[in-house]
Amino acid sequence: MGKDITLLYVEDDAATRAFAKILFKKHDNIIVTFANDGVEALALYEQSSYDIVISDMNMPNMGGFALIENIKQKNPEQLVAMVSAMEQKEDFIQAINLHIQHFLAKPLEAKAFDATVHRLVKSVVAKREASLNIALLEQYKRVVDATSILSKADAKGKITYVNEQFCKISQYSFEELIGQPHSMLRHPDMPKETFEDMWQTIQSKKTWHGKVKNRAKDGSSYIVDATIVPILGDNNEIIEYIGLRYDITELEQYKELLQIDLDTTATDLNQKIHTIAEYEKAINASASFSRTDLNGKIVHVNDKFCEINGYAKEEMLGRSHNLIRHPDMPAEFFRELWSTIKAKKVWKGIIKNLSKDGKTSYMSTTIVPILDLNEEPIEYMSIRFEVTDLIDLQKEIENTQKEVVYTMGAIGESRSKETGNHVKRVAEYSKTLALLYGMSEKEAETLRQASPMHDIGKVAIPDAVLNKPGKLDAQEWKIMQTHSELGYNMLKHSDRELLKAAAIVAYEHHEKWDGSGYPRGLQAEEIHVYGRITAIADVFDALGSDRCYKKAWELDEILQLFKNEREKQFQPELVDLFFENLDKFLEIRDRYKDTE
Repeated sequence: MGKDITLLYVEDDAATRAFAKILFKKHDNIIVTFANDGVEALALYEQSSYDIVISDMNMPNMGGFALIENIKQKNPEQLVAMVSAMEQKEDFIQAINLHIQHFLAKPLEAKAFDATVHRLVKSVVAKREASLNIALLEQYKRVVDATSILSKADAKGKITYVNEQFCKISQYSFEELIGQPHSMLRHPDMPKETFEDMWQTIQSKKTWHGKVKNRAKDGSSYIVDATIVPILGDNNEIIEYIGLRYDITELEQYKELLQIDLDTTATDLNQKIHTIAEYEKAINASASFSRTDLNGKIVHVNDKFCEINGYAKEEMLGRSHNLIRHPDMPAEFFRELWSTIKAKKVWKGIIKNLSKDGKTSYMSTTIVPILDLNEEPIEYMSIRFEVTDLIDLQKEIENTQKEVVYTMGAIGESRSKETGNHVKRVAEYSKTLALLYGMSEKEAETLRQASPMHDIGKVAIPDAVLNKPGKLDAQEWKIMQTHSELGYNMLKHSDRELLKAAAIVAYEHHEKWDGSGYPRGLQAEEIHVYGRITAIADVFDALGSDRCYKKAWELDEILQLFKNEREKQFQPELVDLFFENLDKFLEIRDRYKDTE
């Protein structure tokens, strides 16, 4: 990790400060600066930046809350922890408002101190890794910008972004293009049917690929090979479109010249052959190109095809394209491809390939059947443009969102000293039960991804309550119950479908079928199905795991509780499905068994 984590510790009591210095000696990866009060600490903070700030609450001159409020005004993302007994409800509310999520009880206790500091360090490391991921995404976007003519449009087709190459070829400035439809570039030669087909395709959430002739600002024309990709949000609705284009003006000019030459009887055969060769040269220079016989055996590949896939021409001739087929590609995909081209139709789509050295590439591909004079296929021609950077960028964004949700859930569990495998098991139990209940694969997967957030509200529960090694008293139990509503309030404002589902799970997984649950006393089907399912998954795993306040139950005891709580705590149909498919849940439990 390196000795590069900086921490500002603020404490007016000399004895507590001295004890803290002793405790920090165990953490040799932290550089600690001590301040005697809030005024001194604020002066230090204005001179230097710190990864972590830990402050006592009650201090002369400037208290901990005032200090943290000043720090948050300068840096809202500052990671802070409060040292206090937190005995007053008003103090707890003020801490929540300041987004203080870590607490140390006074007097300091070595084990709790080490655990809290360790969690703070993990948060710093996670934040740095997130910043690195964001930087990588920016680099990916720069690669796409540098290698293609790129634009983005909102769901209504209004341009929201264009890169420098788009401005250069269209001769319009960035400001002239933003907010306008792409139709401002439409060349009068382009048939309206092309754009009707394009809109019908992308509005049905499919990728459109085709050739478009545009008119630049000065009236000149240019032709692009265009791929338009609809980008979907968490609710599977289109939020924008990304257009990736390659300039093929020169290639089309060659094609036009070729057509003229072939139609001109005065052109001798040698000239025609030369023109065809020039046309092939243009294709070779701009795209990955291959030809196959009717059985799919490769009879020709160009240099760019070999460069992308890592094979020499000699290694590919006589072989099928299965040589570079990625194992992720389903057989049904290629059955549909072959059905199309054997019907003498042009096939277009994106194919995932695997090169000789194991590198994955995505190719925007057009396969054309070449017909003889009797209109029968004699071979197939494939022209491909690489779109790997665009596909990788979209996947990186989706994976980052899912990873953030899972990490937040794991943080909530780690505060209560539960293992990361708890959220994994709850996620898998929830999806399995959802599918058994008849939920669609898509919705069940949404629940799987959302369920790790069920206890995210625990990040705001004091350690003294959260990790008490015994039964909570009435006041402590009241505080503990607030975690459901706290988790809901953290997530409810998001427009993302995944976080909306997580908000429901956090809010309702402690409600009970008979209405005796919390926080709202909902009953039966007033409780969202996400909450009903996650409740069974959470209780099954929690009872079978060690906690600070109990030992793990035996399986027979757990099953007896579920029988007793059928129609009380849990929905009867879900309990029945659980028992009928118990082997599935036990298999998940064993697969994600805790290692510690």
